[in-house]
Amino acid sequence: MLRFRRATALLAAALAAAGLGAAPLRAQEQPAPRVPAPVMSYHGAEWLERPGRMEEEQPLEVIAAMDLKPGMIVVDLGCGTGYYARKMAPKVLPGGTVYGEDIQPEMLDLMQQLSAKEKIENIVPILGDETDPKLPKGKVDWIIMADVYHEFQHPEPMLAKMLESLSPTGKVCLLEYRAEKFRQASHIKPEHRMTVKQVLAEWNAAGFELVDLQEFLPVQHMFIFQRRPERAN
Repeated sequence: MLRFRRATALLAAALAAAGLGAAPLRAQEQPAPRVPAPVMSYHGAEWLERPGRMEEEQPLEVIAAMDLKPGMIVVDLGCGTGYYARKMAPKVLPGGTVYGEDIQPEMLDLMQQLSAKEKIENIVPILGDETDPKLPKGKVDWIIMADVYHEFQHPEPMLAKMLESLSPTGKVCLLEYRAEKFRQASHIKPEHRMTVKQVLAEWNAAGFELVDLQEFLPVQHMFIFQRRPERAN
């Protein structure tokens, strides 16, 4: 059982705070087309391991909310240096696996080096591409995406492949820097932030359903998505 405030009233309140209702966005409410941000190069990998990230993003609280269990199959999509993958790996032991997916082999090399240094053995690297993360189909219990979705150059095929990878009860934890004026991530470039409206417009159209929207993080939205029931296996 997820440890989220999943009551309908609370989710409705979160959406209302973001200027949305629970119903799908009407055509006139659809946000303007979004231009994907450029992909951050592995040359900037040090920023992913910056000392202030723990306080700013509160990854341990995020992972605790996911309520990971031994034996689960979890994906850190767009993993970079494996900042989240390395923190999730002990939570799914014994028997669980964390797949660290990235489109840059150099990032995967860095993740493996850091994992070896920390004696973590249950992280499996996956080299994906811009249209296919190459995840196992129908087996993934959780996908986490930390500040990476806005960089997808081809979001539609990526979302379709993610949907294929989920188990019948699989979920996605999406973290994105806020673009709204309230508690905005003003230190982040505008193209690397997203509004709730932008996310819901793209994810609803791809067959996902919003389960929860949490706003406890200092500068990020935390969305929980699952496969929309009519698209369940």
